[in-house]
Amino acid sequence: MQEIDVVPMKLDQLYALLPAERVAQFEERAAVARSLLHGGVVWNVSATAHGGGVAEMLQTLLSYVRGVGVDTRWLVLTGAPELFTVTKRVHNLLHGEPGDGGPLGPAELATVLAALADDVEDLAARVSPGDVVLLHDPQTAGMVDRLRARGVAVVWRCHVGRDTPNGLTDRAWEFLRPLLQAADGFVFSREAYAPDWCRTDRMRVIAPSIDPLSAKNRPLSAAEVQAALVHTGLVAGPNTLPDLHYVRRDGAAGTVRRHRDLVTDGGPVPAGARLVVQVSRWDRLKDMAGVLRGFVGALGTLPGDVHLVLAGPDPSYVSDDPEGAVVLQECRDLWRGLAPAERLRVHLVRLPMDSVDENAHLVNALQRRATVIVQKSLVEGFGLTVTEAMWKERPVVASAVGGLLDQIEDGRTGWLLPDPTDLAGLGATLGTVLGDPVRAAAVAAAGRASVHENYLGDRHLEAYVDLFGRLLR
Repeated sequence: MQEIDVVPMKLDQLYALLPAERVAQFEERAAVARSLLHGGVVWNVSATAHGGGVAEMLQTLLSYVRGVGVDTRWLVLTGAPELFTVTKRVHNLLHGEPGDGGPLGPAELATVLAALADDVEDLAARVSPGDVVLLHDPQTAGMVDRLRARGVAVVWRCHVGRDTPNGLTDRAWEFLRPLLQAADGFVFSREAYAPDWCRTDRMRVIAPSIDPLSAKNRPLSAAEVQAALVHTGLVAGPNTLPDLHYVRRDGAAGTVRRHRDLVTDGGPVPAGARLVVQVSRWDRLKDMAGVLRGFVGALGTLPGDVHLVLAGPDPSYVSDDPEGAVVLQECRDLWRGLAPAERLRVHLVRLPMDSVDENAHLVNALQRRATVIVQKSLVEGFGLTVTEAMWKERPVVASAVGGLLDQIEDGRTGWLLPDPTDLAGLGATLGTVLGDPVRAAAVAAAGRASVHENYLGDRHLEAYVDLFGRLLR
């Protein structure tokens, strides 16, 4: 297994964003965590170190945990392709979608256990009784029994799910149950995501959070946004700021590199254009293709200066999602089928993944350059990109599904699409938001206030301390 370096973060800047009573409460809970662990380690295991919301969240949370004096480590699976083929199938089924339609039976169970065998023995040799292991998502499910035999508390964290179970979700849980049922604890983003066999006394609901100080969320001036996007070829126009530095997670300075191939189709965005932006993985459940169709279908009613940007990670760097390249190609094929005038209004972007911090900085710049941010997921466990957009005071249009229902109050902190497949409804809502900038600004400000209250890291970590308290006592 690969161990990811976790750099302790000083909490002074986070504390500066919080009221005094929240700072005091957080410090109190941190002291409880240190006492409970008695020098033990909190281990986190995920499928990848970059390319998705879980990896981004761990980078933030674990740095804060180390910053308050709790020893936490982060390990990433070796990543056999056959493991990710099966677990991507499970991932889709947990969302109630058929995915590749492949089987889930004894042969696939054997594939998972065989692919994890070396990693689980590696981890078993590292842990000690009294430690806590947090396993993230279906890729890690086959590690539970071996780790519990080592005398450690094992918690499985599921970041995905579906509000209304169906035969497909039942099939996924039937496959996962023998791998997971011995876990000491379970964490879900919503109570509705838990299977009916999961005992309520072992379950916690913990909403994900963002780091307001990360490269993806820290404040950027308009000049910094312009410099990053022009220098990388995402936006046309003059570069008015020669300084292209940004702050990495470890506090060191990074420099935005010049890129020539990030815009896969559509060319650079015109300098004065207003932008509708969706940033997400190239995953069918994020429905990038649907956003493209809905936007193009509404071009006759949208202002002529509005363009669409669909931005996602370079699929070649996302090892645990074998569908990414296929979905991107489907979007490219759609773009090529548009009329010439329509193509000029749509831009497909592959963001670099060889530098996590530069990727985050470019996402930050794109979101801040956006006039409206969309998350038209067909299903969604929890939309980190939505929380990020709300923190940046951008109006958000999202589907009324899953965790997005918790994150957005329709009409007050954002706009919800009742039917995520209603492409005409998407176009009409975009027209409403773009046509009333005063109301859009007021809704965006309310969205930021909601994130400040509910979705920063102190809330997230306090919930985990409560869970550890039950396990370790």
